Amino acid sequence: MTAGLAAGPRVFVDAWDPAYGASFEAAAGGPAAPSSAQVDPDVELPAAAWRPVPAPSGVRAPDLVLLVDGVRRIDASVWTAEPDGASYAGLAASYAAGVVRCDLARGAAELAGTQVARGLFTASPSAQDLVAGQIRYALHRVDGTGELSKLPAAVQGPLTALEVEVSNAARDDGDLLVVDGPLRSRRQLPRTIGYVKTQHSQYLDARLAAVVTGLAAGQRSPVFRLGTAWGGYSWYLRLPGSAGAPWAGVVRVECSAELAPDEAIELAHLSLVTLPRFASTPYKDPRAPQNLIPIAGLERRLRGRLGDARLLHRALTAAAARTGG
Repeated sequence: MTAGLAAGPRVFVDAWDPAYGASFEAAAGGPAAPSSAQVDPDVELPAAAWRPVPAPSGVRAPDLVLLVDGVRRIDASVWTAEPDGASYAGLAASYAAGVVRCDLARGAAELAGTQVARGLFTASPSAQDLVAGQIRYALHRVDGTGELSKLPAAVQGPLTALEVEVSNAARDDGDLLVVDGPLRSRRQLPRTIGYVKTQHSQYLDARLAAVVTGLAAGQRSPVFRLGTAWGGYSWYLRLPGSAGAPWAGVVRVECSAELAPDEAIELAHLSLVTLPRFASTPYKDPRAPQNLIPIAGLERRLRGRLGDARLLHRALTAAAARTGG
């Protein structure tokens, strides 16, 4: 070190393409926002004994793994003019859900099912389904004033329902279902884990978080329990090929709070011997290693099934003109 210069902090470059944000989302000027959720860290190990957990030697990945994901796209912003002079914002959105079935015994993967839906999301009391040529945007009436900036969030509920529908249709006995993102209302699905690849909240205190950032590839944190509205069991694991920043390659996995602690720990073991098999590589995916290979392929297929955005926008414009809009 050059004499007279104080040692500075270590600097890391996040492997993710910055166009996708960051793998560990920070609040302005600081680390990820601390969560107000109540955390019980003593599910698997007492908090004082927290340490990295390796995969037990007797645990093997299931023969069948199903990975489910959904995509959405805003096709147009719309306005509904009421007879009394009031007007309401709305969104015409397309969304799709699908499942990839990975047969680990045969080393094969196939698309197990997809569904596409379209909706008109608005608080307008007089709005009806919007028909654009051969395409129908089914009405989803939202509560409140329907502020335009808040409408995209309204698409999540119908999209989640579509993911549940395609998941149930593709299930087999003994498989493991991996949901891309938090489980939310899918917690009733059996043998299911949620896969959260971007960390927006900091649930653990600094001492326990240090165990997470100290994980080697192929290790996980002990299971803990979150007391949020969608509370459940959760744990962190680090995927392979993720050297660098402290949170590089770290994902959070969760399962239903309705399970017994031993069942949650069993799913944590399964996730550790299963998910690393699907980790992506930087030269193929700008969100490597967290964006799992089957999920990336499924997203591409689903976006292709949403249809041509320009043609749909043109059809929506023509449909609105016919209503006098």
